[in-house]
Amino acid sequence: MRWLYSTLTWAAQPLLRRKLRRRAVAEPGYAVAVEERFGRYGQPAGSGFVWVHAVSLGETRAAAILLAALRRTLPGMRLLLTHGTATGRAEGAKLLQPGDVQVWQPWDTPAAVQRFLRRFRPALGILMETEVWPNLVAACQRQGIPLTLANARLNDASLRKAQRLGWLARPAYRGLAAVWAQTEADAQRLRALGAPVQGVFGNLKFDVEPDGAQLAQGRAWRATQARPVVLLASSREGEEALWLDVLKQKVAPALTGQAPAAINSEVQWLIVPRHPQRFDAVEQMLRAAGLSVARRSCWQGGLPQADVWLGDSLGEMALYYGLADVALLGGSFAPLGGQNLIEAAACACPVVLGPHTFNFADAAQKACAAGAAQRVVGMAQGVDAACALACDAVTLAAARAAAQGFAQAHRGAAQATADAVRRLLHS
Repeated sequence: MRWLYSTLTWAAQPLLRRKLRRRAVAEPGYAVAVEERFGRYGQPAGSGFVWVHAVSLGETRAAAILLAALRRTLPGMRLLLTHGTATGRAEGAKLLQPGDVQVWQPWDTPAAVQRFLRRFRPALGILMETEVWPNLVAACQRQGIPLTLANARLNDASLRKAQRLGWLARPAYRGLAAVWAQTEADAQRLRALGAPVQGVFGNLKFDVEPDGAQLAQGRAWRATQARPVVLLASSREGEEALWLDVLKQKVAPALTGQAPAAINSEVQWLIVPRHPQRFDAVEQMLRAAGLSVARRSCWQGGLPQADVWLGDSLGEMALYYGLADVALLGGSFAPLGGQNLIEAAACACPVVLGPHTFNFADAAQKACAAGAAQRVVGMAQGVDAACALACDAVTLAAARAAAQGFAQAHRGAAQATADAVRRLLHS
């Protein structure tokens, strides 16, 4: 039945081109090398690559951790790195070494996939976390290219969706050469689709090493501040509005006409939106509410005076977590599954979680059990909990220690995965 899927993906190509043109208006990276997405490349042909596919920013950061272990384990390895989003590709460019190649993931038509595999002839492929494409898997099977799924996760909702499309999903998962899952629960769900799970290694993101210079700078800036700093980290669309509504509700009865931040003068707020194309819109929203805003790109060597600091830079989360006392976890206050809390823990920044953390369910549960995080039912309770923790020096010190201990206790997935890749290559 894959012919039906192939027909649909072929027919959708004009829609994909139109979508890329629209997205390129806000993110010019989507206009780069568009023909690569259809299997047409300017790079010379090659062979023997270790191919890693990291669709977006989060997967690329996980891939960076794995790549460090792979380069130690496979000296001289040549990397073929593919992505689906502009932020992923921009982040991935930082990981390249001489001899490596970076291109877009081919759109999952038989023709584009065949052109991709003929051009680069990888020795092995590693898909990061969730990216399983039926035609890609089938083509790798036919050509004898072991295709694996690393740092694999699958939540209940995704399992149900895959089971409804079992005629398409099951052959794709069965066609993988190996799957290395984050948790045993993930492994069970993946096995239910026929995936060849060969190990449960934990989450690669626990092996992250925060940028030392950024972390030191953030902490040095924090030391200059009299007030605690509370961070809304990697916020998604709608969450800044939820936060703003909470502040408005708190201030309205007694302080009508004043800026919402007046009620929270005991803390300094820092907001870092997840997606760069939203920086301007978030700033406009905050200013329209009467708040003064200072964007990170305009900080002149120190911290400015403003109701809200707006983190409008990429690749500086260690600085922001170093600057913050407590973080509200973006993506968890809207039904989006939550962003990665592990990086915050590695920076010894405790987090307050909203109700939606299905993308990191195991890590969230373990973080709460360890005292590195706490769960709340919504943004109003989250704001109260984060401000209370930030202003309680004794409890905050214990939460910081718990966060760092939690991050250290779950390391090791990167080397375990690299060793498994080496065994598969040499089998």
